[in-house]
Amino acid sequence: MSPLRWDVLAVGLVLALPVLAMGVRGDFSTDEVAVRLPWCLLAGWGAVALLRWAATPPRPAPARRRAGSPDPEDAPTP
Repeated sequence: MSPLRWDVLAVGLVLALPVLAMGVRGDFSTDEVAVRLPWCLLAGWGAVALLRWAATPPRPAPARRRAGSPDPEDAPTP
């Protein structure tokens, strides 16, 4: 999954809002904000990957053969 998908970027931006706000308020310097922003993108990628994994339906189980049914591969050939 690409880290530059629109959903990953949107979640990364939402996670970056508090960091940007703290930079504007003066709690973080410009260097600290620049160091923390890639971690917001990484956290967004992880959150989207986890949600996509959890939302994917499981694969159907392969059909099992009944115990009494003959196997077509074991049938004698004429």
